[in-house]
Amino acid sequence: MEGAFDVASLWQEGFRNATCAFGTHLTQTQIAQIAQRPGREVFIAFDSDRNHAGQSAARSLGRKLKQAALRVRIVSLPAKHDPNSFFLSGATAEDFRRRVEQAEVL
Repeated sequence: MEGAFDVASLWQEGFRNATCAFGTHLTQTQIAQIAQRPGREVFIAFDSDRNHAGQSAARSLGRKLKQAALRVRIVSLPAKHDPNSFFLSGATAEDFRRRVEQAEVL
């Protein structure tokens, strides 16, 4: 996720393996920690901004994670939504789970 409220929303909906990257600001040390478990798959769910900034940031971070030998998938959210606003708009955990299942392989 991009922000802390996004993670909080996911935790409230039962998604306990979520963390916040504060955009693409993960350090090499943090990426190495994520990559410590072989075969780990990472799902990136950033803002679906009108100007595509969130999607661009997700792909940028995804490329960095792939270089660390992680499998990466990008979760698509409705236009103008981040995970927090997605739930605030009435989406359920199952709605988000479906989006995760349909996430694009990077």
